[in-house]
Amino acid sequence: MNTHKNARLTPYLRREACRRVAAGAKVAQVARDLAVSRQTIYAWLERPHDVETRSSRPHRSPTRIPRRWRRQIRKRRGQRWSSRRIAQHYGIPLSTVGRELRRLGLGRLPRVDGPRRIVRYERDRPGELVHLDIKKLARISRVGHRIHGDYTRRTHGRGWEFVHVAIDDHTRLAYVEVLPEETAEAAAGFLARAVAWYAALGITVERVLTDNGSCYRALPFGEQALALGIGQRFTRPYRPQTNGKAERFIRTLITEWAYNRAYARSGWRTRALAHYLSFYNTERRHSALGNTTPAMRLAQHLSTTC
Repeated sequence: MNTHKNARLTPYLRREACRRVAAGAKVAQVARDLAVSRQTIYAWLERPHDVETRSSRPHRSPTRIPRRWRRQIRKRRGQRWSSRRIAQHYGIPLSTVGRELRRLGLGRLPRVDGPRRIVRYERDRPGELVHLDIKKLARISRVGHRIHGDYTRRTHGRGWEFVHVAIDDHTRLAYVEVLPEETAEAAAGFLARAVAWYAALGITVERVLTDNGSCYRALPFGEQALALGIGQRFTRPYRPQTNGKAERFIRTLITEWAYNRAYARSGWRTRALAHYLSFYNTERRHSALGNTTPAMRLAQHLSTTC
C-alpha cells in the first residue's frame, strides 16, 4: 500500500523502534514514545525486516463473481449494453453488475459522438461586442447560514437585488451596477450608462449580446439600443455558452465579491463593488489575455491604432 510521506509511523520509524528494542530499550517505553500499544511493537518485532503497511484485502474472496463473468461484463459494456441488460442476460444481480462496472470505471457510458467541440472566439477590437447579463442576489439583513452554519435561523422575505453586468469581448473591461429590478426600463438605463462609461475610456460600443430574457426582448431596451446606434444580438435558446464571457465573469464576481466575506447589510456589499471592479479592471490578470489585465489590453490596442 502507499503510505503518506508525512505519516507519523512510517516504515523507517517502525524499523527504528525495532532497533531501539534490540539495543535494550523497554518495549513499554518505546510504545509510549510512539503513542502506540505494546502489542503493536511486538507485532513489528516478529517481522523486523517486513514492517511495510500491509493491505487489508483478503487473499481469497469466495463470494466474488467468477473471472469469466467479469470478462463478459467488460466485453458487453464495450458493446454499449446497459447494466440491466447484462444482468438479465447472465442472470447476475443488477447490484453486482453495477458494482463491477464502477470498479472498472465503466459506470457511465461515453457519448457516441464524443464530447462537443467548444468554439472559442474573441472580437478584434474593443467595443465590437459587449456581453450583457443579470444575476439575482438576495438582500442581506443579517449574517446568514452560509457563514454561521445554523440552517434554523434563515431569513425569509427580504427580497432581491439584481446585478447588471457588461463586459467587453476584446478587453474584458467590466461595468457593473446593482439595481432593485430587472425590468426593461432598468436594463435600458443600465445600457445607456454602460455605453457612456465605455466611451469615457475611448471605446465605442457597436453591438451588444444578451440572452433571451424578457427585459432584453422588450421594446424599451430595443429603442434605447437603437437610439444609441447599437446593434443587438441574442444567444441561441438554452445555450448559455454563447454568452460565456458574461457567464464566467458573473461566476468570478460572485466568488470574489458577493460571497467573499460576511456582509451584515446589502449596502455594505454594494459599496464594496466599486473597489472590486477597480481591482478586476486594472490589477487582476487573465490567462485568456496573455496574463495581462483588461486595462493593459486596452492600452495595447490604443497604442497600435494611434
